[in-house]
This record gives sequence, structure tokens and C-alpha cells, in this order.
Amino acid sequence: MPPEPAGTAGEPENAPGPEPEAPEPEPAPAPARRRRPGALAVLCLLTLLLGGFAGWAHARAASLTGDPARQNTALTDLARTSEIKGQTGRAVAALFSYDHADPDAFDRAARTLLTGKAVDQHAALLGEVAERADEQKAVITTTVTDSAVERVDGDRARVLVYADQSSVSTAGDKKKDEAQDEGVYAGAMFAVDVVLRDGRWLVSSLDTFGR
Repeated sequence: MPPEPAGTAGEPENAPGPEPEAPEPEPAPAPARRRRPGALAVLCLLTLLLGGFAGWAHARAASLTGDPARQNTALTDLARTSEIKGQTGRAVAALFSYDHADPDAFDRAARTLLTGKAVDQHAALLGEVAERADEQKAVITTTVTDSAVERVDGDRARVLVYADQSSVSTAGDKKKDEAQDEGVYAGAMFAVDVVLRDGRWLVSSLDTFGR
């Protein structure tokens, strides 16, 4: 009897091969973290009040720095220009930040850093924002990321301000919402007029470019 082909001894012809292993199931995507609508509503209101963003903002900045007359006026006195930028940045951060747990800090900033028509402008712009922040137990933080002194005229100046803003709400039932509130973030651009009073640059006017 002829020998059987190698590898087929004891196996029936056309025997089915081993079944392929089933692919491992892909892990389910992690559930998206929820953001509380209160923080979003508060910050959306604030950013709408504080003017335009993105490409328009960069175009505006380019127009300011590209005008030699304006640039030279603002930079005639480098020390004064630096002083204006520093004090204005700190003032804006304080005036446009709000902590529901420490409303006195917000009120104190308004009393000490504003003058002229900026007092009423700030109250009109931020009154509703502060009210909503209290309702949502929100913390609003505004950080100036850049600024440009558009002009300096003696004891008066105009400053273009770029800012990052965040709003985090602590309202709600933490037992029902275990996801951490990451907050919401946005950018804003606006201008402020400042005036020198007793050695300090105070905000005398707010310009949100028609917003």
C-alpha cells in the first residue's frame, strides 16, 4: 500500500482547519464629561459683552502696530508705556474676575480701579454676570495675555487688551454628577481708556467695540 502523504496520517480528507479566534472587542469609549450649563451661560454672556475674537482681533492689532504715528506716540516713553501696560493688565484681571465666595474683592476692585464713566459702564456690563455667577456659584477668572498701548497723551492713554477667561460652576448635586466640572473657556478683546490719578492708572472708559 502506498504511503500516506506527510501530515495527513489519521486525519480525514478535507478535514476543517481550526476556527479563527474571534477578535477582541474594542474598549468602549469613555463617557464624555458633562459641563454644567450654568458656567457656560455665565461665560457666554461675559464674552459677548467683551467684544470680538480671533481673526478680527488680530487684524485690529496689526492695524495698531502697523501705524507708525500711533506706534511712536505710544512708545515715546518706554518706561511710562510699560507702567501703563502693567497696571492696566492687573486692573482688568481684577475688574473682570468674580468669585461667588468673595464678592467683596469684586466690589473693592470697582471702587479703587475705576473712575469717570467707567464706573457706570462696569456696573452695566458686569451686574448681570455677577448675579448669574452667584446663582450658579461660579468662579470667573480673567487673565490678560497681551496688551498694546494704542496711544499716550500726557496723563491719559488707551490700551487694547487681550484676555483669556474661564468660568467654573460649583452648583448642582455632586452625588448625581460625579464628573468633575472642567469649566468653560473663551478669549476676548476690548479696549480701555486709563487716566493717571495720584500715581495710579485708573480705568476711565471701557470700549467693547459695539458689543
